[in-house]
Amino acid sequence: MNAQTRKNLQWLWLALAVILLDQWIKHIVDTHMFLDESIDVLPVLSWTVAHNYGAAFSFLDNAGGWQRWLFTGIAVTVSAALIAWLARLPGNARWLACALVLVLGGALGNLYDRITLGYVVDFIRVHYGDWNFPSFNVADSSITVGAFMLGIDALFLEKHRESANG
Repeated sequence: MNAQTRKNLQWLWLALAVILLDQWIKHIVDTHMFLDESIDVLPVLSWTVAHNYGAAFSFLDNAGGWQRWLFTGIAVTVSAALIAWLARLPGNARWLACALVLVLGGALGNLYDRITLGYVVDFIRVHYGDWNFPSFNVADSSITVGAFMLGIDALFLEKHRESANG
């Protein structure tokens, strides 16, 4: 393993921090609240415990159980690809490295739930009047922020980084 790969893999601390924060908050919510219990935090934000057997936005939530293994396989494959991508980044790709490990940490946080519980614990509910955004968690938030950062990198930073390397 060369020095740049070792330096890139040092970013994995951030993925670990996301996983630990996600699991810690899920543990607190799961041990202090009941399923479907809701606590209003703000007029548009509630802590509401939900068990998501599907994927994002409860996609395939009621598919009968096979989706657990499909999403587990996808998470493992994507996580391995993200680590391989991270290991190969040039030294000036710090933004991209951060984005990748945020997605990785979120994917692994939800993967842990899926393997150990058979579902993902969601608890953040954003709502207004009769409108409700699907419940989510810290891992989902990390994936979303990381994906947004990947988009910014692809649109604005990749060309600059490649010209600096080339």
